[in-house]
Amino acid sequence: MTNIILVDEQDNQIGTEEKIKAHQENKLHRAISVFVFNSKNELLLQQRAKAKYHCGGLWSNTCCTHPSPGETVLEAATRRLGEEMGFECPLKEVFSFIYQVDFDNGLSEHEYDHVFIGQFDGQVVPNPEEADSYKWVSLKDLQQDIKNNPQDYTYWFKIALEKLIPYLIKTNQ
Repeated sequence: MTNIILVDEQDNQIGTEEKIKAHQENKLHRAISVFVFNSKNELLLQQRAKAKYHCGGLWSNTCCTHPSPGETVLEAATRRLGEEMGFECPLKEVFSFIYQVDFDNGLSEHEYDHVFIGQFDGQVVPNPEEADSYKWVSLKDLQQDIKNNPQDYTYWFKIALEKLIPYLIKTNQ
């Protein structure tokens, strides 16, 4: 059993809960979303493994996870990037947000999501238990595909990307 960190709306830890139970009971918990770009400013996407407990087969950000009790958000982001995509790179937290969504399988996500960015140009070696595929895509092409095929992407990814793009524009001026 994996325990995750329950938080209040200011991200203060208020307890821990077994991961699936937290998702069954719609409890607000801490999460991580990592967005890795290459030197061509393409974003690395992963297609979630079809066997995942929710959103299997959908495209999403480079990786995501729940920090373990006693683990910082940066430690969790770094650990999970290696576990899911087979590499590490320097990561920087850029913002956080809260979202909630219910899934058809009776589970929900209610997350305080910390968003990290990084840059990497090396070899990607996805863990087949986590990702069925991956691809590098320009933000322009990605935005067009999300507009045309929103059902192919995870809920949190679309929210985080919408918030990330203005940050990227501001920092690249």
